[in-house]
Amino acid sequence: MTELGDDPDVEALAAARREEALATNQRRLLVLAGDRDAGIDAAFDAVRGADVPDDEVTFVTAREGFRFHRVEPKRAASLLGTTRTLVVLDAHEDFSANALGRVAGAVDGGGLLVLLTPSLDDWPTRRDAFDERLAVPPFSVGDVTGRFRGRLVSTLRDHPGVALVDLDSGTVERDGAYRQGISFDAAPPRVPREKDRRFPRRAYEDCLTADQSDALAALEALTEPGSAVVVEADRGRGKSSAAGLAAGSLAAEGADVVVTAPGKRNAAEVFARAERLLSELGALRGGDADDFDIAAERGGRVRYAPPTEAGAAAADADALVVDEAAALPVRLLESFLAAPAVAFCTTVRGYEGAGRGFAVRFRDRLDDADREVTDARLDDPIRYAAGDPVESWTFRALLLDARPPVDQLVADATPESVSYRALSPDDLLADEHLLREAFGLLVLAHYRTEPDDLARLLDAPNLTLRALTHEGRVVSVALLAREGGLDADTRRHMYDGGRIRGNMLPDVFTSQLRDEAAGVPVGYRVMRIATHHAVRSSGLGSRLLSEVRDEFAGDADYLGVGFGATPELLSFWRDNDYGTVHLSTTRNDTSGEYSALMTHPLSPAGRDLRDRHARWFLGRVGDVLGDALSDLDADVARAALAAVEVGADTDADTDTESAFSPDLSEYEWRVVVGASYGPGLYTTAPGAFRRLGLAHLTNPERASLTPREERLLVRKVLQTRPWDAVADELDFHSTAGAMRALGDAYEPLVDEYGTDAAREERERFR
Repeated sequence: MTELGDDPDVEALAAARREEALATNQRRLLVLAGDRDAGIDAAFDAVRGADVPDDEVTFVTAREGFRFHRVEPKRAASLLGTTRTLVVLDAHEDFSANALGRVAGAVDGGGLLVLLTPSLDDWPTRRDAFDERLAVPPFSVGDVTGRFRGRLVSTLRDHPGVALVDLDSGTVERDGAYRQGISFDAAPPRVPREKDRRFPRRAYEDCLTADQSDALAALEALTEPGSAVVVEADRGRGKSSAAGLAAGSLAAEGADVVVTAPGKRNAAEVFARAERLLSELGALRGGDADDFDIAAERGGRVRYAPPTEAGAAAADADALVVDEAAALPVRLLESFLAAPAVAFCTTVRGYEGAGRGFAVRFRDRLDDADREVTDARLDDPIRYAAGDPVESWTFRALLLDARPPVDQLVADATPESVSYRALSPDDLLADEHLLREAFGLLVLAHYRTEPDDLARLLDAPNLTLRALTHEGRVVSVALLAREGGLDADTRRHMYDGGRIRGNMLPDVFTSQLRDEAAGVPVGYRVMRIATHHAVRSSGLGSRLLSEVRDEFAGDADYLGVGFGATPELLSFWRDNDYGTVHLSTTRNDTSGEYSALMTHPLSPAGRDLRDRHARWFLGRVGDVLGDALSDLDADVARAALAAVEVGADTDADTDTESAFSPDLSEYEWRVVVGASYGPGLYTTAPGAFRRLGLAHLTNPERASLTPREERLLVRKVLQTRPWDAVADELDFHSTAGAMRALGDAYEPLVDEYGTDAAREERERFR
């Protein structure tokens, strides 16, 4: 440890690290720990010592009054895709793992990342606005732990290339000197011979590395219909720039190129590169400026479409470019295959999504599609040299490179060979391999995993983790969130429209479905569940849910789950005894899916909650399917309705069977029988057909209908689609054929549910 005296010479330390960074084209990290005002003053010294012009400096802080460019911590995402020479992150207020990752990625080679922190010994015990967001009711901020920050501090104290100044004591804990990194320059870009390339020479000359020019060459496949290109890279390798050069090259030749990404911000680099190339080629058409709709000569165009609209937009275009593909759900990725040619560009390890998850969840479907697939990978960093210690530190501190066990270690796992265990945050911190394996599986479980999720896992008082292990290796994990158990004031606040963090199911039940008592029972919501891809579909997920059910049976009233509804997921949860209680009436902006809520009761209170919401769901779903859910996928509707479970109604003299009773009048039965067995018409009493259709779809085992007949019930009877549209979608030769099929479908329903009067009416037509 080096003494600095009363006035630490941060300026000299910053100058030394900046010189080293420039010499290696890497970055260095300078931590200024202690009093906040002293830290800000020291940061100014660091800027001066590093000899960085003011316009190349950014302060990320809630404080105001700086001469430098300033960004609020909650706006740190605005730095993604930008390049700065020196960035100061003030971690004293509203610090988050997301902000740290985004800020670090903006620092250029030869630059410095300066981190202002409280005393490192005290930092884990301090609480700020981020901790307050982790303190979801009924927990308080005092229940939030500081494990994430404690782990972060330990990495700061031992990772290469990190200089650490204790401002309170006036000492340099670490000088951060590091010259052992790989500092060789990446191979220069390659320009294919004219006869071997389809894109302009200028596009290749704009590449910065050989990796990038190779990726651009792979993207030339987009000139051929039926092609697909997969470009993978760690963050900062230039994949978005390569995609932009490809889009610009295509547009220069008159092609219509659609670009999509989780948000417009994510696609900014693609459009910037495309526009620049078109300008250099003299192919940019003038007119009204739009950063996300670029017109080119010869009719070419590069335009943005949101993910939920991109598949349809690209079907009439020449090519589709998907940036940050890993941050989008598989359902949307599959819809993009409607494009004549498509490129999937994905970050392997970064803050926009998990590339490994993309590979596991979607790549097999792409390989099965009728596509000629070309792969490219970019390894060479563009903004800094390989071996950069700031990059390796962020990967380590934020677990950006967390992975599940290798396939060979778990390939023999079966429901009988695994062990069930709770993985407490302390367990995870004590075993880095365990933490990486568990978090690596959680990354694969969801298309959007952020660094903040690591902080939540370690510090949030409402979260708990359960796992199955095979010979000590994690093969399946479930992340659970405690919900409910809310006091009367909190429940009233929700009922009156107030939002309560971390209580998704009680919030929906209370604010949307008007059940103020729904916040009383205690539940555990399965936020994420994941099984190692090498042993999927082998029963491990169900085994894990069974163990969770047994463990929490005495401590909670119900288990619940909410997810973007697909037939496969609905069937999985139904098979594990979860019942549908709600379908959202709006689609998720990113996934384009409607959400399903399902519960499994563990106590009488949980059963009462499930039963009343299942009944309310049955009471309204027929009307909702004809209105807000008129475009719900028919197979999603079938699976959601089949998963409805209702126990005996204790408030009425009815049994379980009555929940599915169509309850038709004698007249309505005559109409239904007449339309199925005789010459009657469905349009005479559609409400009767709706109730009878719901009775079947909520208990499909009672009568035998084909999947197409059930889809016919959903599309025509429940969603009231026009006959011609129904006939076309379900491949009937004519609307008359669809009408006859509907009558035929109701015959077994009459046989199963019909009253004596209905059966008597039926005999008239036999």
